[in-house]
Amino acid sequence: MKYTIYIRLFYTFIATVITHTAMAQRPDFITTINQQNHWVDSVYKKMTRKERIGQLFYVRAHTNKGKMYEDSVAAVISDEHVGGLVFFQGGPVRHANLINLYQKQAKVPLLIAMDGEWGLGMRLDSSVSYPYQMTLGAIQDNTLVYKMGQMVAYDFKRLGMHINFAPDMDVNNNPNNPVINYRSFGDNKYNVAKKGIAYAKGMQDAGTIVFAKHFPGHGDTNVDSHFALPQLPFTRARLDSLEEYPFREAIAAGISGVMIAHLNIPALDTTKNLPSSLSRKIITGILKDSLGFKGIVASDAMEMQGVVKNFPNGEADVRAFLAGNDLIELSVNSHQGAKLILKAIKKNKITKAEFEVRIKKLLAAKYWAGLNDYKPVSPVNLIKDINRPAAAELIQQLADASVTVLKGTAPILRQNPLKKTAIISIGVDRPSLFEMELSKWYANSMIFLVGKSTSLTDLNRMLQTLKGFDQLYVSIHDSRTRPGSKLDFSSDVKYLIAALAAKPNVVTSVFANPYTIAGLPGLEKSAGIIVGYQKDDAMQRAAVKVITGLMKPAGKLPVSVNAFFPTGTGVTF
Repeated sequence: MKYTIYIRLFYTFIATVITHTAMAQRPDFITTINQQNHWVDSVYKKMTRKERIGQLFYVRAHTNKGKMYEDSVAAVISDEHVGGLVFFQGGPVRHANLINLYQKQAKVPLLIAMDGEWGLGMRLDSSVSYPYQMTLGAIQDNTLVYKMGQMVAYDFKRLGMHINFAPDMDVNNNPNNPVINYRSFGDNKYNVAKKGIAYAKGMQDAGTIVFAKHFPGHGDTNVDSHFALPQLPFTRARLDSLEEYPFREAIAAGISGVMIAHLNIPALDTTKNLPSSLSRKIITGILKDSLGFKGIVASDAMEMQGVVKNFPNGEADVRAFLAGNDLIELSVNSHQGAKLILKAIKKNKITKAEFEVRIKKLLAAKYWAGLNDYKPVSPVNLIKDINRPAAAELIQQLADASVTVLKGTAPILRQNPLKKTAIISIGVDRPSLFEMELSKWYANSMIFLVGKSTSLTDLNRMLQTLKGFDQLYVSIHDSRTRPGSKLDFSSDVKYLIAALAAKPNVVTSVFANPYTIAGLPGLEKSAGIIVGYQKDDAMQRAAVKVITGLMKPAGKLPVSVNAFFPTGTGVTF
């Protein structure tokens, strides 16, 4: 037995040494893309001007839309010589196979991108989903966030992908933000910067190109830029000190890319209805010149209404290019956009030197990603590789580190294992993992279920039944795919939550967006309150560990919920 343990430790040590050695040898991204490179010069020299312009465009790709759609993307690759693809919904094996097929169509190897803020599971089935960034914001040990970045990068590379449009470095100081919200690390700019850099460095050190988004900051908006153009009506001083802070820190830390938001910001550019993604004052003047960013600048998706509503028919693409974007993501019509960019070049709206530098920078990113020596991806054991035990272990570690006690002490949370105990899950239609695990510790317990819209008659009947119990554990679950700021429970169910919280000996666990607590008045009266941030089994296990004394809580609230629970709230014992 001891011999086996020593062998395992030896191989763990060797693997660690190899990993650190490989990372130490990886060249710095910013240095790489800004120095002369023989491979880059050679590729650039062989390209026509049309092919060089094509490198700016990154088009949409799916594996769940059928053969005709896949063939249309292949035609765009062949005809327009695009620089890369942005993959969306589908499955891992189908993605890997299609990536291999598409790479064969390309004269210059493609950079393959995806939005994977919480890993492949954000877009793909049969894949791992790590915690949302709001959950990560509660963690006090940033080395865990760095490790998550490494894991996500491994998954991306295993599928043949090179770019993750992450992390989100918006400071979410608007609880009603419809598009950022739980995707942010929180409302504290210092925490957002530290967490974002840890996550980004984890991915980048492991060989993935990353993009901090959405510059100069999408956290204080109440409009979704997918559907309209939000406005930031703040002063330049406010923007400099708050919204831009995490991006400045990320740039200083050597982040590889920055993505530009579609926001109208009069304090930075007075042009009416002009999105920041099309503003040369913001992209070139502030980001590149003032902040000194030397990496890759990408637009947010150019198909979003926040940009194309006022600049249709390729006009958004050419304006984005002239403003300073190096990478034009998801053009509505890349063919038309490329034609307009060619016209702009012929009219000397951009110097030959600037054009060459920017295209070579994109080619140098391909060199850094290893595409100068491209090899196809093997689909063999791919599902097993990305769903490996180490990933599940890290997810549980992240959940354990994030779970936050807002109120209560160890004895209050533990209560008495011998007393008659009611374990109630709200927002579910079957027993939750939290109930099943907790009931093992309370021999004299009974499980109750409450749906989102359980009738008032049934709720009152349950309240009568609960009078015969000595202590209660209540868990609140948001079953939606995306955890919103407000729960979609009926008013009667919300009344039940308040009535339960007012009882003595009640411990409430919230497996939902922490902002939802503000919409549950009376919840603060619970003797104990635990926040689990999202519905995942790992979070429910973590809460049970804290309640039963198997683990001490360490998480801190990453956002201000209400007057009772401001940012940084978190009881430790």
